[in-house]
Amino acid sequence: MRIPTGCPGGIIAAGDGSRLRAAGFAMPKPLVPVAGVPLIEWVIGNFLAAGITSLVAIVNEQARECRDLVHARFPDLDAEVIVKTTPSSLESFFEINRRLGGGRALVSTVDAWCRTDDFVRFVEAALRRPPDASVLAVTPLVADESPLWVDVDAASRVRALGGTAGTHVTAGMYLFSARARAATPPPLGRLREFLAWLHRQGEPFYAETIENVVDVDHGSDVALAEALAGSGRRVNLHGR
Repeated sequence: MRIPTGCPGGIIAAGDGSRLRAAGFAMPKPLVPVAGVPLIEWVIGNFLAAGITSLVAIVNEQARECRDLVHARFPDLDAEVIVKTTPSSLESFFEINRRLGGGRALVSTVDAWCRTDDFVRFVEAALRRPPDASVLAVTPLVADESPLWVDVDAASRVRALGGTAGTHVTAGMYLFSARARAATPPPLGRLREFLAWLHRQGEPFYAETIENVVDVDHGSDVALAEALAGSGRRVNLHGR
């Protein structure tokens, strides 16, 4: 499929990855490999498979080498890589959001790992939802130490965000409506707080399920993602 013009991609990759470093990964989090492929390359590969050819990513100042990697691996991609250490995922979102132009935008955190086919199906389903609504990728696989619970009704509308239980958890991938992107929230700390605030303000949210998504924060998460990838060998995402 091909994403309609005006629907660019954004990648939030500015976390410090301290838990992965403690597990022995001596590189910035976006460069942590799953089946031989760095996380940031997995996400960009997923975006390309879904037809996105323009994106903005943000990495922190300790991960500035990611900028060179992105341009070297994807020379034909219209990609901007911001190098900036931000205090929170929400500030990272704001940094990329203001550079993505108007309309809807697809945003993913760099540590939300899933198979490429599953990601493409999520994008296809999300784009079938009303254009004035936002769409969350959700999963029943709770591979996250601090999940954001979502309660979803039979029509896939989100009834509640947050709390201690729900039908699914968020999966770190979002299709934001133009209205949601233009919203001006009060001071908030995290992207999940922004999502909950949007929901309270009446932003319509739909949920699309990806069965297997891993939030890669620990060494065990890398092992789980590699098991789901089906191989410990390097995966050729781009025909190279």
